[in-house]
Amino acid sequence: MNASPALPPDNVFDWLDGEAGKRAEAGLTRRLRPRPAQPDELDLAGNDYLGLARDKRVAGAAAAAALRWGAGATGSRLVTGTTELHAELEHELARFCGAQAALVFSSGFAANLGAVTALSGSESAIVSDKYVHASLIEGCRLSRADVAAVAHSTPDAVRHALATRRKPRALVVTESIFSVDGDLAPLAELAGICREHSAALLVDDAHGLGVLGEGGRGAVHAAGLSAAPDVVTTCTLSKALGAQGGAVIGPRRVIRHLVETARSFIFDTALAPASAAAALAALGVLKSEPDLPAKATDNAANLAMQLKAAGLSVTLPEAAVISVRAPSPETAVGWAESCAEQGIRVACFRPPSVPDGISRLRLTARADLTESDVDRAVKVITTTAPRDAT
Repeated sequence: MNASPALPPDNVFDWLDGEAGKRAEAGLTRRLRPRPAQPDELDLAGNDYLGLARDKRVAGAAAAAALRWGAGATGSRLVTGTTELHAELEHELARFCGAQAALVFSSGFAANLGAVTALSGSESAIVSDKYVHASLIEGCRLSRADVAAVAHSTPDAVRHALATRRKPRALVVTESIFSVDGDLAPLAELAGICREHSAALLVDDAHGLGVLGEGGRGAVHAAGLSAAPDVVTTCTLSKALGAQGGAVIGPRRVIRHLVETARSFIFDTALAPASAAAALAALGVLKSEPDLPAKATDNAANLAMQLKAAGLSVTLPEAAVISVRAPSPETAVGWAESCAEQGIRVACFRPPSVPDGISRLRLTARADLTESDVDRAVKVITTTAPRDAT
């Protein structure tokens, strides 16, 4: 076969223009939208569920830590990146959630990637809910395990996949609160199925920690599984705790194994000390104000019920995430832009970010929303809705 003629350097990436054209035709163009430090819009798009990202106690702790420890961690966790702040945060996270130990990563994505790959391998089968987050999907792809993506929140499908697996070890992977529609996985039932088939359960509690459970201890704690020897929890520090970073929480021997084998932990620069301090401070606020989670979930329920009463196709939230279906990717984008023009920022989720291929607006409620905030949001979202959104 003759080799293709060499392309001029200016043409090597011409294929990208074709891919961009396909995305534009499908209504899937994306762009960055920098926000100012003090945005004028009411934010229903971010994940600051408890309103702690701008809390002076949290931001002040980050500023003080940056001055004391420096702007960055200076290295990976196993070299120079583990500070006293990281160790304290891990201790407090584990104690708060009722688990033996915790390990802090630079992001929730890195935590999921590390946990899935380190707890599986070529001798393992992974059974994953087909709607899990992209970070879990990437972990499955890199795991070298036999992977079965089963029907969303269908315990019988998980049972069948475990019963028919060909590998000796097994790991079931799910989110607690699914990030698109905000529905809650049947965690206790899944744990029971795992035990029937000698499988471990890995739960991404990113949208549950700080929102569900006693005092915000998360969905895994609420299901009575936080101290279980066969259950591992991952979470992010960037949502309810208003900081940045991720963590894996679970049995001590699991955490030890991750320290020694998880590549997204070993070879990644550690979380900045300022972020670790912010998460610690936010955890302290949550302990002292245990009513914050209920405020977030109450606001979510109020927002969803009003939108549903207005005739929109809305999921009823089991935490603080609300999904409002849109007719198409193009109308979803236009709807979100119309909301922004009237001072309400909402998230616009389209393929491939949504596993079911259905575009929607994704709203997140916060503990610090007022009744007038909710009423204003409902008015804007309903008056800007496309005609065929109901």
